Amino acid sequence: QLQVLESGGGLVQAGGSLRLSCVASGRTFSTYVITWFRQVPGKEREFVASTRTAYANSVKGRFTISRDNAQKTVYLQMNNLLPEDTAVYFCAAGNRPDTYTYKYQEASYDYWGQGTQVTVSS
Repeated sequence: QLQVLESGGGLVQAGGSLRLSCVASGRTFSTYVITWFRQVPGKEREFVASTRTAYANSVKGRFTISRDNAQKTVYLQMNNLLPEDTAVYFCAAGNRPDTYTYKYQEASYDYWGQGTQVTVSS
């Protein structure tokens, strides 16, 4: 089993930066795909970035995902933030075979954090 906890959200002006962290507990962290999703009220949760080297088109060139297996942490560096990046950001973990294949899909992940709010003001 794995538990994940997000942190690092906050309020920032457009053009600013934030770094989100996803800290995990569990022995086999390195075997997990860790992916960031985000959700705006009234909308479906959307894929943002995965440790399987994938980014949503809307964040390519601005967001960078990285992992430190020794610290059991995945980071999401977010630069040049836009108001449309405002959302609750969730960290998800999975290590099933379909997680690797369907990394963009929520159903591929077994473990979720509670989310961290990111608000970008214009």
